[in-house]
Amino acid sequence: MRAIRIVATVAVALAAAVASAPAAAAPPSPPAEPPPPAGAAPGHIQLVIQRAFGRPPFVVAGSRMVVRGIVIPYVAAQKVKVTIYRNGRKVEVKTVAVLPLGNGAGQFHLGYTSSSAALVQVRAVHYATSAQAQFTGRSEPVHYASPNLYPGASGPSVRLLQSELKALHYVVPLSGSFDEATGHAVIAYRKMTGLARVPYTNLTVFRRLQQGAGAFHVRYRHDGRHVEGDLTRQVLAEIEPGGRVHALYTMSSGKPSTPTVIGRFSVYSKTPGTNSEGMVDSNYFIRGYAIHGYAEVPTYAASHGCLRVPIPNAAAIYAWIREGTPVDVYNESGGGSHRVSSPRWAVARPPFLARACRGRGGYARTRIVRAT
Repeated sequence: MRAIRIVATVAVALAAAVASAPAAAAPPSPPAEPPPPAGAAPGHIQLVIQRAFGRPPFVVAGSRMVVRGIVIPYVAAQKVKVTIYRNGRKVEVKTVAVLPLGNGAGQFHLGYTSSSAALVQVRAVHYATSAQAQFTGRSEPVHYASPNLYPGASGPSVRLLQSELKALHYVVPLSGSFDEATGHAVIAYRKMTGLARVPYTNLTVFRRLQQGAGAFHVRYRHDGRHVEGDLTRQVLAEIEPGGRVHALYTMSSGKPSTPTVIGRFSVYSKTPGTNSEGMVDSNYFIRGYAIHGYAEVPTYAASHGCLRVPIPNAAAIYAWIREGTPVDVYNESGGGSHRVSSPRWAVARPPFLARACRGRGGYARTRIVRAT
């Protein structure tokens, strides 16, 4: 009992001591940023990434980008701390001097290279001095892209490739996965830039993208909303009024023994679905010549005279083309035919075409409206 009374007495004493003790102090808050010294000039900094191209800007992995900082106003003997972040992690910090640029501005330059694909951002801070106040700036994110991409690849580099192709109106998803549709778009781009017609990329492809190469040049911009079939490059383009490219596809035209007819035509009949010849969503522009989907679309001229496109693209093309839509077919290298022949494609004509086009002894000759 005596021990219990002693314990109780100690407990009461401790409780009284705690109650009488002052409340624990809160952790000190960080000191406020000191005001700029009296007479210190204000400042502003802009970070510009040089040797990066595209929207969003990108650099090929292994290449060097240059950070240019523009400081306004220029104040002598000032320095800026520059920090480079790679995938959100700080990888490099440097302090650089601000040099006079002229017209009251200053500048600095700093180089950086990433050997692999990454997202890079640059931040800069000028700490307050007696002559100039504190200010900060950051660049827009820059993608370092791996140039060697192929079917089955995925990730930010593929997403960047798709974004660049889409900006040039190639029909491609923005999925970040190098699928069949991306392969078709890459082949179309390679056709337009004179490269080997294979469904993968390399440093040359990305260099061409950086240079802005691969845009389709509309030949008949005064034809309003129309289609152009470029037999030289083996691409099909949908053109909006005013000569604006709407979509660009890979295609395969007539092989030398059954060449595609060249000239200016207009779509006179459309048949959805798949016919007995395996033609999908056909748009007939003269006799049995049509723009249609097909299971086999080689990278070269291989059809029986029609303009073949990959089946996954056929429905979108069919929906865009209307009856009456002009179709301009041309070949800058001199291929194609100025005559309409019938041996192979006659079996694929719409049912009513036999009555509409057959004359005595077979099909009547057709005059080309405009040959090129």
